Amino acid sequence: MSVRRHRRVAIGAVLLIAVMGCRPAVRLEDSDHPTVLAQQLMRGSSPSARGSHAVLTLTYGRGDDTNRPEYGDGVAIKTEPVDASSFIDLGDQAESRNRYWGFTPEEFPLNGRVWYPDGAGPFPLVLVVHGNHDMRDFSDPGYAYLGEMLASRGYVLASLDMNFVNGGIRQENDARGWLLLKHLEAWRGFVEDTENPFFSKVDMGRIGLIGHSRGGEAVGHAAAFNRLRRYPDDGNVRLNFGFDIKAIIAIAPVDGQYLPTDRFAPVKNVNYMVLHGSHDGDVTSFHGLRLYKRVEFTDGLPHLKAAIYVYRANHGQWNTVWGAHDRGPRSGRILDLRGLLDPDDQREIARIYISAFLEYSLRDNREYLPLFRDHRVAGGWLPKTMYVTRFEDHTFRPLASFEEDIDVTTGSVAGVTLMGDSLGTWRERELLLRSRNRPTTSASQVNQAAWLGWNRRVEGSGELGRPASFTVSLPDTLGGAWRLSDGASLQLSLTAVSDRPGPREAAKDGLSSGDRDSEDLDRRAEIEDPDGEDEKPVDLSIELVDAEGRSATVALSLYGPIRRPLETRVLRRRDLEEERFGQLYELVLHTYSIPLADFRQRRPSLELRSLAEIRLVFDRTEAGAVVVDDVGISFLDPAFTSARIAPDTR
Repeated sequence: MSVRRHRRVAIGAVLLIAVMGCRPAVRLEDSDHPTVLAQQLMRGSSPSARGSHAVLTLTYGRGDDTNRPEYGDGVAIKTEPVDASSFIDLGDQAESRNRYWGFTPEEFPLNGRVWYPDGAGPFPLVLVVHGNHDMRDFSDPGYAYLGEMLASRGYVLASLDMNFVNGGIRQENDARGWLLLKHLEAWRGFVEDTENPFFSKVDMGRIGLIGHSRGGEAVGHAAAFNRLRRYPDDGNVRLNFGFDIKAIIAIAPVDGQYLPTDRFAPVKNVNYMVLHGSHDGDVTSFHGLRLYKRVEFTDGLPHLKAAIYVYRANHGQWNTVWGAHDRGPRSGRILDLRGLLDPDDQREIARIYISAFLEYSLRDNREYLPLFRDHRVAGGWLPKTMYVTRFEDHTFRPLASFEEDIDVTTGSVAGVTLMGDSLGTWRERELLLRSRNRPTTSASQVNQAAWLGWNRRVEGSGELGRPASFTVSLPDTLGGAWRLSDGASLQLSLTAVSDRPGPREAAKDGLSSGDRDSEDLDRRAEIEDPDGEDEKPVDLSIELVDAEGRSATVALSLYGPIRRPLETRVLRRRDLEEERFGQLYELVLHTYSIPLADFRQRRPSLELRSLAEIRLVFDRTEAGAVVVDDVGISFLDPAFTSARIAPDTR
């Protein structure tokens, strides 16, 4: 990406800030950006606002910690140590670490600092665990800002001490996950003990886990281990936990540092949210997208998963102890820290999203669901930066996820077919992470998507050919079988990219991409526009067609900003940046949710039960390219659309 394109991104940032901070019914118009009617409809107070409860604090632990008095004589509740030797190997560091801490893995402590409401309860329980950091620079106090806020709103939050597994240990995230579950065992004992201050005050049927960095991977392992009877790496080790974990939240997580049975850990039937910053100087790739893709909802119960990519957020400012220095105290020599978000703003983003997600997951409160569908409805709450977001709930039914086979013409449901017309690029590929010059498992998002490129300019003339399109064709009976109605939504994830096919050959203009030979496609696939026109904003139309040929069309940009990947420079030296990373951006797709009622508003005679085609029509931008994934239908809870960015119907 050129410097000039980077400046264009900055302009886009200013415009998006205007959208997010607008008053109701403010129209933004700019020749370089699609017209959007923005209505800020989220009412009431922010989910991060302090609640009505007075907040109390205490610590629990072994009671004999020689490094930290709060886990020594200062504990209010004493806990028994646990034997973690099956899950962790200290290697050649064992002697020095055991000497410093005063205990071995056979007797790891269960230490935690708790913020809780002054009230009878029972209250939902949330555990938060830090990731890897200098083990002597204790990490667990760094989430006090979450503890204070959540406790005031009626949650019990415990920040867990796992500093004793920090440092130079590797492949220990299974231990972190197992320790989370052992803490839950301790909490079950607290609740049942009539002499304990938490007797009957905690609802063990409403549990959430939050993890940061390696802790973000650990919460996924905890959710997976929670359903297993035996430890995957040693069947002689019993698990048998079975807690009611309703939600896991990952903040800037790693993924795949521990692979149970050499496979990525599957997670099912638990709500999942991940936050990641574009300027993360430690976990420089958005690894949490992989677990987002893996999380499955199979039990028919309400579930939600969401991914939030925050421009200019870093790794450490989610924790007040870690701060801006993602690579240690001398980070300023390596990392470019000048463009980072204000730390209070970054933590406010965490407060808003975490509180909103827990309200839905642990309290069945649907008030904040619109935030996950379209972040712009919370423009009065969220700090001003750029957000790229994905979401999917349990009702989503994929038509084209691009995962099932190597045939680019088949969809994800029997009878669904895919076809491109007049496309310069049409192919399915693996989505890569920013650090793609690393080994394959680190480089991949473990996700396939479709690359679609077009150029309406006809070679050798000043004329434009007909718009290119990509069509998802449905079998005759699907609309009826799925009971499509105004209450359903079309959902897809997409981002624009800077690839740009060359002009069409006049003789082949109008042919479908399926009629072109592969050599022609390859020649046209990724030609940069020499005049920089590829920097112009991309827009496209979404068209629905029923079996009788009736159609209705909306502009995709009305349902969220369409932008190219955000250029990110983390290092001070640009030559090292380009050498270190395979690309100067993270390829994060944005989810668009379009109520089918919006199509029917434009064409009331459109018959959804006989829906025949869903078309992406590239008629609003002369040339460009997009990456598309997870095209399908959702039957969202009406609360998702109770606050909306209203479409411009002019």
